[in-house]
Amino acid sequence: MDTEVFEDLMTTVLVSALILFMAFIVWDLAKKSKAGRFGSMILFLALGLGVLGFVIKTFVIAGLEIEGH
Repeated sequence: MDTEVFEDLMTTVLVSALILFMAFIVWDLAKKSKAGRFGSMILFLALGLGVLGFVIKTFVIAGLEIEGH
């Protein structure tokens, strides 16, 4: 396996694991602080926007690589 392919794969896998861990942290925070439904929704919405930015960035970079060839 080429180093570049390995790095790309590990970046995706490890960032995905980090996102899942952050979701667990937010869920635990909402539960311990008794945020309720609305507060929990706001917490997960903020996390979701960060995840959405990561996903959009991945698609934009893939699109630019296709145009470049």
